[in-house]
Amino acid sequence: MLRVRGTTYHFRRIVPPALRAALNRREIWVSLKTGYQNEARKRASLLHARTTELFMQAHSVLSEPDALSRLEGLWVALRDLQSVNLPSSAQETRSVPVSAPMRRPRTIKKTTKAPKAQPLMLSGALKRFVLDSPHTSADTKKATQRAVVLFLQAFGDAPVSIIGGEKAGAFRDLLFSLPASLGKRKSNLTLEEEAQRAREEGLPTLSGKSVKNHMMRLSALWNQLHQRELVARNPWTGWNFENGQKIVRRSWTTKELALLASASWHSTSVPEQTFRLVTLIAAYSGMRLGEICTLRKEDLQPVDGIACFMVRPHSDDGWTPKTEAGTRMVQVHSKLIEAGVLALKHNADGPYLVAGLEISKQGTRGAALGRAFSLLKTRIGLPAEITFHSFRHTVSTQLRNADANIREVWIDRLLGHEASHKSQGTTTYLTSISTANLQQTIEAISYPKTAFTNVTI
Repeated sequence: MLRVRGTTYHFRRIVPPALRAALNRREIWVSLKTGYQNEARKRASLLHARTTELFMQAHSVLSEPDALSRLEGLWVALRDLQSVNLPSSAQETRSVPVSAPMRRPRTIKKTTKAPKAQPLMLSGALKRFVLDSPHTSADTKKATQRAVVLFLQAFGDAPVSIIGGEKAGAFRDLLFSLPASLGKRKSNLTLEEEAQRAREEGLPTLSGKSVKNHMMRLSALWNQLHQRELVARNPWTGWNFENGQKIVRRSWTTKELALLASASWHSTSVPEQTFRLVTLIAAYSGMRLGEICTLRKEDLQPVDGIACFMVRPHSDDGWTPKTEAGTRMVQVHSKLIEAGVLALKHNADGPYLVAGLEISKQGTRGAALGRAFSLLKTRIGLPAEITFHSFRHTVSTQLRNADANIREVWIDRLLGHEASHKSQGTTTYLTSISTANLQQTIEAISYPKTAFTNVTI
């Protein structure tokens, strides 16, 4: 049994009662001459074996006639226990505190660990794979950023690896509850507050198409993340976007056009003259709002002696048409020429054909006009089926119902649509459509005199 005295370990063993008188001892104490516990245990085990042997000899001696003389030899042996396991070197005889730590082998200096990789956050994924990508179009960047910003406003930034089906479903449900006018007016409300306002005031909410567009933008981003094995799966696919509120856009009626023409303009961010001019061009060309607002002065030029709008990409700001077929010529309608559109090319106010429009923080020219138009149509009581895009519906409907001999492929070419059927004639020879045929097509557009009465250029 080990005992500590000062800084040194000792061996202690109780003498069996039957031997105490003969050996004249109640216990045996032996200094182990070490302060290291492991070494003391080794030496104590040897002493325990030696004392056991002595006790056995003492029992044998007591049963013999000459026990006294034999016991003297055992007493000598007990004294000799003090010399058992003496240290083999002077170094071990030094007094070492029992509490002192054991010597440790020299360790090799550890190399500095590389810092733990930080998880990829949603905001970082947007920047890395969309905003900083040279292969992503400007429209895709803007639309994806809008979808991600809405998610961040609702749930905050988070690692993409933990965004799963539960969050995707919650985001889908939230989108369906938001007012359709979201983003078209300044608001300090949170998305939850916007949704509550829409419920309390009975406002129309985002359509299934709008919700689907946001979800599909996130899905496209997740496809890239999945291919790079940054996420386990894509939680943005497989959702249903029918909410019973699907709104089908339609053409303008004569009465609705007259109502728009007579409405007073209240926007302070867009001049009324700019609004009237843009609507006039849209009505007589079928061009999209973004296409009209990004036209440069050099985009108005004659082709085969006919004035044309050139809808084409702009390398300086990255703007591109919505589709490949969107890059096209749109002949200038005679009504636009009468209104003085050709004179816009000579205005000194900036590079754009239509003045009075600012570029939004998202890089979109004409966004303020789109918001102002939505507020105007709501104020004057136009139905939800009527939007600025309805001018394209109106032009398409008029041309397809025109009495003139107008081929469908001419209409598709004018509006920037993919050909509705893929025959050899439309796919191979579509580029050979003459400017005169397209001019004939554009001149088939007509409106009552009361439709556009307040336009001055």
